[in-house]
Amino acid sequence: MSIGEQLAFLFILGLPIASIAWTVTHEEVFREPREWCKRRSERCKRLVPRKFLYVFTCEYCFSHYVVIIFLIITRFRLLYDDWRGYLIALFALVWVANLYMNIYARVRLDIKKERVEIEKQEKSMDEERVKSSGTPYS
Repeated sequence: MSIGEQLAFLFILGLPIASIAWTVTHEEVFREPREWCKRRSERCKRLVPRKFLYVFTCEYCFSHYVVIIFLIITRFRLLYDDWRGYLIALFALVWVANLYMNIYARVRLDIKKERVEIEKQEKSMDEERVKSSGTPYS
């Protein structure tokens, strides 16, 4: 596989990895299991179970496990055709997936900020309308 094809695979494989890691660690559909894991990780006295449960609350940590699964499924290697290619691919895919997740988080934050500003403007316009006419939505 040429270096161009490897880079294309790297950035394409980063998308589903980021999607899975973000969904499990942030979205509402996994809230209950995530909160259960968080509570258990905070109370657990043993290191290994505590760290295992914590992994479901951190997108960076969880993305490593998702990448490992994807490497097993796809056998994707980067730069080398032996174990070094898997190692490089592992960290490169984690980096790309987290880059995508940071971009997504930033876009969501900007959208939320715009919504709050719009709601604030609408509320002030409604208040002005009530003051000027005495009744709302006239």
